[in-house]
Amino acid sequence: MEKLHLLIPRWHREVAREFWRASSYGGGWATAAALLFLPLLHFLLRRRLRRSTVVGAPAVKAADHTSTSSVANIITEDDLRELISSLQVHPAKEREDWEYVISKGNDNISYEAWRDKKAVGPPRYLSVTTFERCSPEILRDFYMESEFRKEWDNTLFSQDQLEVDVGSGTEVGRTIKKFPFLTPREYVLAWRVWEGHDNNFYCYIKECEHTLAPHQKKYVRVSHFRSGWCIRKVPGTDACEIRLVHEEANGMNVEMAKLAFAKGIWSYVCKMDRALRRYSSFYPRNSCSILTMRRLIKKAPPSMEIDTRDKHLETSNGIAVITQPKRGEKASKLIAKGILLVGTIVCLSQAGSSVGAQVAMACILKKLTNNNNSKNNNNVRSSKGKNN
Repeated sequence: MEKLHLLIPRWHREVAREFWRASSYGGGWATAAALLFLPLLHFLLRRRLRRSTVVGAPAVKAADHTSTSSVANIITEDDLRELISSLQVHPAKEREDWEYVISKGNDNISYEAWRDKKAVGPPRYLSVTTFERCSPEILRDFYMESEFRKEWDNTLFSQDQLEVDVGSGTEVGRTIKKFPFLTPREYVLAWRVWEGHDNNFYCYIKECEHTLAPHQKKYVRVSHFRSGWCIRKVPGTDACEIRLVHEEANGMNVEMAKLAFAKGIWSYVCKMDRALRRYSSFYPRNSCSILTMRRLIKKAPPSMEIDTRDKHLETSNGIAVITQPKRGEKASKLIAKGILLVGTIVCLSQAGSSVGAQVAMACILKKLTNNNNSKNNNNVRSSKGKNN
């Protein structure tokens, strides 16, 4: 032990003597205490920062009530005015502007969708979904609760809250979604919720940029996203409906995106309905996302809101439910169509495919969709003939 100091280099020993040299005010001991305190403080600050940015954290950043946040003006009341106007169209009447896509239903739910023929760029859809035995409040919370969505929506990979502005009622979040055969898509979105008259609720969502969500090569950032809905009670019934307008540029081939929507949306809507029934069985819920939404919700300006009670979409006139394939249709024919569709989608989604191959596959895809549309139109005409 007496020779232990010989193992320490001489210059280390000199530094140690100077460091511990006593002074009238504590000298080395005070310095040592300060040096120990600074790393501890640094560790605590880093730990707090990590906890605030964890996935699903209640809030990363909350702006004060003066709305000085950079996200305060991403969504304005002009967006709400445009949304309300967009939801008043009657695609069943304005057939020169809207293309019929699908109409299906069962005892619990009905769904109808149209595609805007005039839209330039990504497809733009208008849909009406009616849920039997459901209140507007339950449906609003079901749509807005991110925690429960993670339990039933298998397309959702992750969802983070990035910022909240209390003054404007704006919330910003980041979502990663899985796309079959494709790179996951990244959505950085801002949204606001308003409460209107007669227990109507509005929500408008659009893309944005945020410093806490830098671009990553492993995801495809969705460059354009516009979506909005109105939830209202169906007069004279125990049902409520949600009218939704939606468009997004997610990097998919336009024809492939149309086909994916037409073929997959009804299955997704049925899955959503089953989740809604489970959700309503233990309503109300006080999850973090719901408490945040209730705190941020604003009143829609009465002068802006258009009375929609007598302007609901006429879904019973001129729209027929798509009939299912005949029982006699051979299973091998259905399997062959399915394989061809999947192969076409995979080919179109590959960036390395030649231009000629993509054009050929797009023609095949167009022909398949045209065949389906012609069958659906025949069903509509036959239904009209029966009604007349």
